[in-house]
Amino acid sequence: MNASRLPAAEFEAEEVLRAAHTADVGRDQEPGGEMIQVLSSDGSMAGGMVAEVAGSTVDFAPYLSATDAPHLRSLYRDMFLIRRFDQESTALQRQGQLALWVPLTGQEAAQIGSGRALQAQDYAFPTYREHGVALTRGVRFDEILRLFRGVTNGGWDPRERNFHLYTLVLAAQSLHAVGYAMGMQRDQLTDPSLPQGVSVAYFGDGASSEGDIHESMVFAASFDAPVVFFCQNNQWAISVPSSVQTKVPLAKRAEGYGFPGVRVDGNDVVAVEAVMRWALEHARTGKGPVLIEAYTYRMSAHTTADDPTKYRLSRDEQEWQTRDPLARLEAYLRTAGLADESFFEELGAEARSMATDLREAVLSMTAPDLESRFAAVYAEPHPLVQEELRFFQQYEAGFADEGKHA
Repeated sequence: MNASRLPAAEFEAEEVLRAAHTADVGRDQEPGGEMIQVLSSDGSMAGGMVAEVAGSTVDFAPYLSATDAPHLRSLYRDMFLIRRFDQESTALQRQGQLALWVPLTGQEAAQIGSGRALQAQDYAFPTYREHGVALTRGVRFDEILRLFRGVTNGGWDPRERNFHLYTLVLAAQSLHAVGYAMGMQRDQLTDPSLPQGVSVAYFGDGASSEGDIHESMVFAASFDAPVVFFCQNNQWAISVPSSVQTKVPLAKRAEGYGFPGVRVDGNDVVAVEAVMRWALEHARTGKGPVLIEAYTYRMSAHTTADDPTKYRLSRDEQEWQTRDPLARLEAYLRTAGLADESFFEELGAEARSMATDLREAVLSMTAPDLESRFAAVYAEPHPLVQEELRFFQQYEAGFADEGKHA
């Protein structure tokens, strides 16, 4: 940067690229090192399920389901469907049918693996990108798109699914997750017959730099709250690489708060599910919080309003294509004889049918009338809100009806 002028409020593009591509970034963070991995990029069994966590040796092998063929096929099915859902949603936004879309391509394994490990009584607090976790919690695809269509502020009842509404404010959900965990902790003390639930805070590497994350982890550690912090390190906080935000693997930050941190290959759905099961058991049995860093990559844009070609190199995207979470599990299913061609053909047909039904559902969505919007501000009628409603009704009535003058 030219020293003769003040620094810009944002990183200059060339400075971001220099930090990301000339400082040997992440070379100690590749799979095969300190990262838990079961399936390697080529779909072969990698092993390496024993690791040092918070000064203790942990064997994650007992938490695996790798020998269960139906289970592995179901994991692949979920990942395949959520990617097809992502593709269809992106197309709908490009065609003007959604106001915005937040893609997840590349992060299917992190979301499906972690979501499938949850038990019914556990409660997940998502960001705006956890469509895969939503699928594992029973949220319908069209319910997710109601928010992005702009016809509702939510889309589903979080109390029915134990899956909270999407949080658009960066890192705010981490505070909610810890507070909810502390509430469950106290409910358990009052009534020990209740099933012990765990709260899960999903967030990205960008949100890890927010103060809310620090405050959440302080509270969680102080009270041994039953919460799992699940960070999907997808390498980019919109346009800033994770290497600019941290000089150590994000999982190591847990040491500063006094609880375990684990790094897992976020493109390995089998490893993610095993590590998440261990973390949930750790929190569920009163041992306190856990931080999981799922090391993955956002293969698409941050949102459909973003252009990653402005800050990301194509060679990096090509390198991560070789680590595709779907490709590696498909390779394992085929080479191990756990799935035949008919399985993949039937799944492709199911995905196409799902996309057709989804498009029809979205196009049939209509915005609620003005009165219902105002009625949702407070639980009970409020004089000021009613006054504002009358004002807007008069305002709208002042426009000429084009139909009458055609």
